[in-house]
Amino acid sequence: MTQAQLVPWRRAAQSASFVAFATLAVWVGRGAATSARNLLLAYFAVDPLVLIGTLVAAHVLVTVSLFALLTVVASVLFGRLFCGWLCPFGSLHTLALAWARRGRRRRLPDNASSVRRSKYFGLLVLLAAATLGVNLFGVFDPLSLLYRSLVGGLLPALGLAADASSGAVFDADPTLLDWHLTAWSEPVYGAVHEGLFAGRHYALAGGFVLLALVLVLLVVNVRWPRWWCRAVCPLGALLGLLARRPLLYLAQRDADCSGCGLCTIDCPGAAQPDKPGDWLARECFGCLNCVASCHKDALAFDWRSPRWIAAMRRARVTAAAASPASVAPATVASPVNLARRGVLASLAGGLVGAVAARTSPQARGLVFEPTLIRPPGARAEPEFLARCVRCGACIQACPTAALHPAWDEAGLEGVWTPVLVARVGYCEFNCTRCGEACPTGAIELLTREAKQRLHIGLAVIDTARCLPFAFERDCIVCEEHCPTPKKAIYFVPTDVRTRDGTTRILRQPRVDPDLCIGCGACETKCPYRDRAAIRVVSANEARNPANKPFLSGLGGLGG
Repeated sequence: MTQAQLVPWRRAAQSASFVAFATLAVWVGRGAATSARNLLLAYFAVDPLVLIGTLVAAHVLVTVSLFALLTVVASVLFGRLFCGWLCPFGSLHTLALAWARRGRRRRLPDNASSVRRSKYFGLLVLLAAATLGVNLFGVFDPLSLLYRSLVGGLLPALGLAADASSGAVFDADPTLLDWHLTAWSEPVYGAVHEGLFAGRHYALAGGFVLLALVLVLLVVNVRWPRWWCRAVCPLGALLGLLARRPLLYLAQRDADCSGCGLCTIDCPGAAQPDKPGDWLARECFGCLNCVASCHKDALAFDWRSPRWIAAMRRARVTAAAASPASVAPATVASPVNLARRGVLASLAGGLVGAVAARTSPQARGLVFEPTLIRPPGARAEPEFLARCVRCGACIQACPTAALHPAWDEAGLEGVWTPVLVARVGYCEFNCTRCGEACPTGAIELLTREAKQRLHIGLAVIDTARCLPFAFERDCIVCEEHCPTPKKAIYFVPTDVRTRDGTTRILRQPRVDPDLCIGCGACETKCPYRDRAAIRVVSANEARNPANKPFLSGLGGLGG
């Protein structure tokens, strides 16, 4: 099999990687078996950015992330094959590029030096911020970006489309004569609803932004092919640094090259395969498009031991004259020229940004955001933020859709980290999926018994809205849905004087802070659909001793 014949295999590998990534995302949302969750975690385990982010920012070596060394070694030996063959986000860009070109072969824009350097400067900014404990790698990491866009944007959009289309058919069916479309549409809707969403009406806060962001990045391929991979992607920058001088080289038969430029037309990385001596190994995706497009067989990838490179370069002219068809290795271009001023500016920008993210009173632990309720098992906020890569795996794993990507609840540093929104869903009493899905240990894996005792917040009653307090109406919904074995919500019979002067006894709810775990079931089920009369706040969370409303030794309420 020739190298050109490997191109369909590369396309198949890209397609399989993306399909597997998306399928695993759906399976995790359905409460997949441990094996499926482990396969999903394998994607993040081989991501060097996850390893570096947690190591530099949190000073923690996540054992499973050591598999990222396989990607490091492969990049040193073979170049950026991960970008060209396995990266699911890169696969989407390849598909978008193929759609944008639609059979038209036009020369791709050159990979200008400023474009090439931008991703390396971005990597330095992220590294500098991580040294101060601000881990923003997950915001730009392609695997995390794609996953949270799938689970936060695409799946909710598909759910909305399924609900809307099925509802439209159901409403219109009586007017469609004898077609009886609902006999066909309802089973299809049921299969989609159960298969993709496990029976949930899936909706996440900010899902439109997540979906729109990825769509914009894909549409940009119309003008700048694989712009994300070439100019922004920090993972691509890291792998490019590792692949500066790979053992697998693009070799050229200069005598056979006609200078047609077809190789540059089909090169998505603008790695300059047409320029002898200036092939950019650090920009090459190893896609083999250049080899397949060359009708003269003037290009081929070949192995060269590093100790032979210098000798073969010196003998290049002589070898070409003696045997015009011989294969000579192209000279690898020098490392990308990062000017000292640019490097210093990038490092300074990362440090200043990290300091700015930590200057708010909330970031310094002087005040606490009541709506910032983390999943059970979440570590103390500084360590949690240093470990979390914003992948959204815990959000997708949550069976009640209680976890959502944060926006301003945790400040700039906490964008897209998971928070519990009890108005939408509650933390299931017997569930530990979020800890099982977390790839970095930002959420600890708890036993069911430990999780059931863990306080993630505290329910508080708004007496101005609560029916037994404010409107003299009976209501026991919050107590009914409280999951703790000994109810954390209890009733106090109270004499209430009504408008007509009579007195009646109403059972008014109270919250026992020693028993309340902050799961949010009471808020989710409260009859108010706008703003619940009982709400969960972050106070009394076990992970933060400073966020306690009770003074120890007073009334038996522990701090």
